[in-house]
Amino acid sequence: MSQSNLSPIRLHRALNEIWGTPPGLGRLSSVNHTVLGRRFMVVALIFFAIGGLLSMLIRAQLATPNSAFVGPEIYNQIFTMHGTVMMFLFAIPMFEGFAIYILPKMLGARDMAFPRLTAYGFWCYLFGGSILIIAMLMGVAPNGGWFMYTPLSSRPYTPGINADVWLLGITFVEISAVTAAVELFVTILKVRAPGMSLIRMPLFAWYMLVTSGMMIVGFPPLILGSILLELERAFGLPFFDPTRGGDPLLWQHLFWLFGHPEVYIIFLPAAGALSTIIPVFAQRPILGFRAIIAAIVAMGFLSFGLWVHHMFTVGIPHLALAFFSAASALVAIPTAIQIFAWIGTLASGRPRWDIPMLYVAGFFVVFVIGGLTGVMLAMVPFNTQAHDSYFVVAHLHYVLVGGFVFPMLAAIYHWMPHISGRQSLYRLSVPAFWFIMVGFNLTFFLMHLTGLMGMPRRISTYPSNWGWDWLNLLSSVGSFILTMGFALVLADIVMQFRFGRPFRRDPWHAGTLEWAIPTPPTNYSFAALPRIDAPGDQLAPRLIGPQLAGGRGYLGFPRDGQMETLGVDMVTGEAEQLIVLPQSSFLPLWTGLATGSIFVALLFGFYWLAPLGALLTVALFLLWTVKLGRKHDSGPVDIGMGEQAPLDVECPGNVTVLANRTAVVMDAILFSSLLFGGLFLLVVAPNWDGLTPLDLPLWLLALALVASTAGAGFSWLARRTNASGLLVGAAVAQVLAVVALAVLMAWVPEPTGHARQATMFALLAYATIHTALGALMSSYGIWRVQQGFVSTRRNTELVLAWLWNGYAAAALVPALGLVLMLALAGEGA
Repeated sequence: MSQSNLSPIRLHRALNEIWGTPPGLGRLSSVNHTVLGRRFMVVALIFFAIGGLLSMLIRAQLATPNSAFVGPEIYNQIFTMHGTVMMFLFAIPMFEGFAIYILPKMLGARDMAFPRLTAYGFWCYLFGGSILIIAMLMGVAPNGGWFMYTPLSSRPYTPGINADVWLLGITFVEISAVTAAVELFVTILKVRAPGMSLIRMPLFAWYMLVTSGMMIVGFPPLILGSILLELERAFGLPFFDPTRGGDPLLWQHLFWLFGHPEVYIIFLPAAGALSTIIPVFAQRPILGFRAIIAAIVAMGFLSFGLWVHHMFTVGIPHLALAFFSAASALVAIPTAIQIFAWIGTLASGRPRWDIPMLYVAGFFVVFVIGGLTGVMLAMVPFNTQAHDSYFVVAHLHYVLVGGFVFPMLAAIYHWMPHISGRQSLYRLSVPAFWFIMVGFNLTFFLMHLTGLMGMPRRISTYPSNWGWDWLNLLSSVGSFILTMGFALVLADIVMQFRFGRPFRRDPWHAGTLEWAIPTPPTNYSFAALPRIDAPGDQLAPRLIGPQLAGGRGYLGFPRDGQMETLGVDMVTGEAEQLIVLPQSSFLPLWTGLATGSIFVALLFGFYWLAPLGALLTVALFLLWTVKLGRKHDSGPVDIGMGEQAPLDVECPGNVTVLANRTAVVMDAILFSSLLFGGLFLLVVAPNWDGLTPLDLPLWLLALALVASTAGAGFSWLARRTNASGLLVGAAVAQVLAVVALAVLMAWVPEPTGHARQATMFALLAYATIHTALGALMSSYGIWRVQQGFVSTRRNTELVLAWLWNGYAAAALVPALGLVLMLALAGEGA
């Protein structure tokens, strides 16, 4: 029952009791976005420190010629782990953690759409990253470069488990990335304060919406490539072995389909932080709000047309070179729009210089230099000369450090008072900035020169008569100065937590909602949710905060011990549904451990244990839903402000449906990458001449297709007519399709003999897994019906069964079509 007449203190205590994290070991059960966002950021900073230590070892080795500080084998591990840690364990998880922490507060919500999914993603990140670090301490770290090019990373050239550690560890970590992508995408679109339409969202939310969309599209090719390479290493399926019909270039295509968009995936959240910070310190709204949104979307699209930018020297056709070179230069336009908007905002405002603005200025200098060298490398003739030299290393660091680390440091000084509840002391802040600025430029600017003088990257030593000596020595000195700067930043943060002056809210006179809540933030963020009728970057947190703390807004009362927030229409932002969130649970931790058991079993060659781990993981995921949902229809309920809304389980467009649709898109991107790989090998790969056609049992293909299509039809009818009994037919039909596909997989002759059979086997395995998933979702729907969780209004399970059954049947058509094409390869040869 609503209790809208509670005093602010009693309201705070009641909400804190509902949203609080249990003490002691119970903290491991937390699903609160504030707690998990801080955990992500702390762990990411620990990995950043590890990556920084590795970079110091690299520079110590290269400081002098003919150095014997570490041998080539150890150097290769250090080099590989430095790039891996910085790209996969620091940069992406750092902005994920920051977004998880700040976005619900900025959007006027109490939490993310799927708190348990956030917790599961954190445990996957922690356990996957730990696998890589433990392997490094044991001396078996990956040593093939953070890009793991084949055939160097194939079994004949890397016979130990070093490469397996990378492939399995990174795939484990990527589970965290894709869950965060779905979580952020759905939260931004659906979980906002009422009235906050798309055009009223703060710019940071726009940046994260495009970033999460890029992650949904960009991460599946890398995941697929890692799976295929591990299948080659573990079971001998020759996807990348040119002697058996594979092609090493396929790995480069799959990796850079992820790798180049990743640069923008890292940059865009940092740019979002800049677009939030600069107006605060310029003391005026940002210029070109709509132009910036258009530039963000354009950058997201253009970034996926640049992957061959990294492959100019592999021998692709000249027409393709011209196209990708032009696209690489074109992406500078949306970047420039944002930079000019930021400069114009500062020029037309009344800038007040504080520590965050020092790092904003450092960003402008460093990132612009990186952008200029990027345009140079976009030109094919120059790229051919500078490829694989230290010029590329310098460019990469100017873009990533300038485009992410400097904005990150500005964000730390801007939002750290929000996390700590204390204002900065600034005793060490200015010297720390100058140490970082001078040390960074001394380290990496000189690498442009060594690169132009011909110094290749990835070498562990060099002779003393090539003129690189003094440049490398100065670069190494600069790296230690840079490290001193980061050490001062760490000391400054510790001092702020210990000695900073407490404050209530909004020390910067900012314009976004996160400053309307008390600091450090409460577990529930907002005692009541606001109504937003103005741009989300131009609000008055100091005025809004006390009203919300008194319960004057939406959901300004506790109800039945439930964790409640609101879901809105994606475009208009009008209140659409009441979302009841799951409370603290150890299930995400246990599920993360079960998932980890799969990768550990594969890493140590206990392949028979991996399916058991997979079954346990699926069972634990199903346990998540045991107490979720309702067994009766409630109708619209009171949400405050004189309005009512239905529960999410009674709303056809709820967040669960949107998340599953998003997951299907991600799955389809992975499948498209697999189809691309199969066609690439069929058309381009060597050693396909002289193949004889395979006599494929067409009746099995027809049986699988008809059965899966029937399963999709039954599930569609079940959703359409709300006749849940039809799900039995869907499950039976999909099981029949699974059996037919399994027989086809067993029929494929010698999958290890040639890439043709290996690709056929992979396509059939994909189809088998997804028809099995269709059967599982149908069976799950039947179970939920029997438990009483499904009715005419509460039919989410029926929608999900149709969604996954329909996708399984749709994916089967191109999968079996390509299998048939591959079976006929070689006809007439």
